[in-house]
Amino acid sequence: MARIYRAELRPGKMELISQWLPKASWFPDAGPVEAEPLGAYRFDDPADQVGIETHLVRAGSHTVQVPLTYRGEPLPGADDFLVGIMEHSVLGRRWVYDACGDPVYAQAFAAAVIDGVDQAPLYAEEDGVRHELAPTMQLVGSGMPDGEELVEAPAHEPQGWVTSTLRQGDWELSVVRLVDLGGRAAPPPSLAGLWKGQREPVVLGWALPLG
Repeated sequence: MARIYRAELRPGKMELISQWLPKASWFPDAGPVEAEPLGAYRFDDPADQVGIETHLVRAGSHTVQVPLTYRGEPLPGADDFLVGIMEHSVLGRRWVYDACGDPVYAQAFAAAVIDGVDQAPLYAEEDGVRHELAPTMQLVGSGMPDGEELVEAPAHEPQGWVTSTLRQGDWELSVVRLVDLGGRAAPPPSLAGLWKGQREPVVLGWALPLG
């Protein structure tokens, strides 16, 4: 489960994302943008050391998926993926990374796409009492295709998407950066999402077998 703290963040998450997006090589706009939250989902870190949270935001004319990881100390070798440093009034200083450069995220994303692991339940504590919180997004997995479908899987990812590619074990994972709201599908196994006001699931990522 993912604990949500009632905390002051400096800078806030949307402020960090707004500052970082124009610097991202895949983002099409070079000028200033203001990220507006649409929904978010979290994954669990089995070691309970890294916060894993993905934001769906509107930035200008684009709907963007921004996976982030939050760490209590810098991730060695990941300077190019650093989004910024945040002061958390409860947890202290947090190093915020583009999660596509964090191996903990790669494991969690693979578990969601390939194994069907759902997002982490959310909860808050008040006066020592735990309260479960409603998610702001719903994740929809395609399920694992059968052996014949895997053999016939395309050799390359579908064209026309803006993605980041990760490798986890025997799989190549594609994380959609600019979300397509037009109803396009991706080969299974894939992951889609829904949020308030979005009636049809939109593709968030997929996996293709290597070799």
